Amino acid sequence: MISEKPTQEDFDNWHKDPNNWYLGFLYYNPKDKRLLPPKRLKAFGWTVNFANPYSVLILIAILALIPLALLLKN
Repeated sequence: MISEKPTQEDFDNWHKDPNNWYLGFLYYNPKDKRLLPPKRLKAFGWTVNFANPYSVLILIAILALIPLALLLKN
């Protein structure tokens, strides 16, 4: 079975679907394999796709760097 790559139309439809947005700003779509899709208001940058485990790992790694940077500052 060959899986087709999503088209730009698929990405746009997923992005517009309110069922893919929890609390209006948390993006969760298992069909979307992108790590960082655009935010709901695309002019504001990118967000994490919480359905993608790699995205969540990247978010945790970035958040772990903050206290590490504060500890090394002293």
